[in-house]
Parts: sequence; structure tokens; C-alpha cells
Amino acid sequence: MQNERLRVVMASEGWTHADLANATGVDPKSVERWVNLGRTPRRQTALKAAEALGEDVHALWPALRQARAARAVSPELVALYDQRADLPVSTFVDLFAQARERIDVLVYAAVFLQEAYPRLNDLLRERANEGCAVRIAIGDAGSVNVQQRGQEEKFGHGIESRCRLALMHYRPLLGTPGVELRTHETTLYNSLYRADGQMLVNAHVWGVNAYGAPVWHLRRNSDGGIFDGYAQSFDAVWGTATPVQEG
Repeated sequence: MQNERLRVVMASEGWTHADLANATGVDPKSVERWVNLGRTPRRQTALKAAEALGEDVHALWPALRQARAARAVSPELVALYDQRADLPVSTFVDLFAQARERIDVLVYAAVFLQEAYPRLNDLLRERANEGCAVRIAIGDAGSVNVQQRGQEEKFGHGIESRCRLALMHYRPLLGTPGVELRTHETTLYNSLYRADGQMLVNAHVWGVNAYGAPVWHLRRNSDGGIFDGYAQSFDAVWGTATPVQEG
């Protein structure tokens, strides 16, 4: 069935199939299918087309509203992983390597990064030297919340020792312009790994070590979205954290 509204709008604006294809980055045959067969493009492509034509996307493709309501999936969600162990360390490293403005890390320990990628500090220095602000918040080994987490995960004093190990790993960064290191005592609901407008969120599950808990990859899409919510939580924890002193 023909998408009559799309055809009329394109005709009124003098747009050809090739024009709309160029504006949306698709093949002209795809545009032809939208118009003549009533096909619905992917949401991001539809948004580009609607913006180019100055139209409401749901007026052009009402099915998108229904599809989004049915899926209830945030446009900021890039990927969802069953557990952190499914992600190679290169995923985290590549994320940080792409950062140009900001790197934020909020964890209790996450020593797996340093253990699997010994050049992590070098990478963070390189990013800082290029003007990237680096903030790292790790758990205070002496805090009640860290100790409680160890009991819940049946990890005992292991998590406290790993917090101390993480601090030892990151200490060489102290004094590097653009890099800040702090310890926090908060209840950690999620470990956060942010690089500019992308973030890996390692959800914490009661009694489960972080490596066995899910991870979602977010890309910032708009103000006030899921990404911003986690970014604000990082800032809130950072404001209560204690700067690590040199020496």
C-alpha cells in the first residue's frame, strides 16, 4: 500500500527519491519502497527523513509509534550483555581510547582492567595529555559498604584487598594533569565506565560478583535520558568521594 502522505510531502517540497536517499544515507530503492509499498524504515532513518522534510515522524509512519510502544526499548540502548564476563577487555579499552573530552570510572575495584591491559595507565595519560578529563572513583577498602558487599558476594575480605590493589594500580597517575583519583564509601548499585557520550553500565545483582552481572552499553541520545541519569549519579558520588593524596 502506497504511503500517500510521504508521497504528497515529497512532491510539495520537490524532493525526488534520490534527494531523500541522500538526506538519510540509504539507497534510492529503499525510498521507493517507503513511498510505493508503504514500508516503514528503521526509527533512526525515519527520524532523519522526517527532519529533512520538516514533518512529524509519526505522521509519516504511524507504525513507529506502535512499534516503539510495543518494544519499550530506549533509543539510547546500544547493546545488552548477559554478564560482564562476555565482554572482552578490548571493549572497555576501545571505549576509553575514543574519548576526547571525558573519561569517568566508578567502581569498587575492577582490577580486571589493569590485570588484562597493563597499559591502561598509559592510555589514560595519553587521553589526559590530549585534553581529556579523567576521573576515577574506587571503593574505600575500610568502608562499611565495601565490607558488606564482600559478605553478600561471599567474597569475604577479598573485595577489600581488591580495592587496595586497585588503588595501588592507579596511584602512579597521581600528579598527572587532567587525572583525578578519589575513593568513595557509597553503596554501589552499578559500576560505570564512561567515555564522552558512551557508557558501559555493569548492573550489580545481590550476591553475584560483578563479572557475572549484566552490562548495558548506552549512547547519549537526548537530554534527561537514561545516560544522563547515570552521569548524574556519577557526579553525586564524586561529590562525596575523598581525593587520594600523593605520597
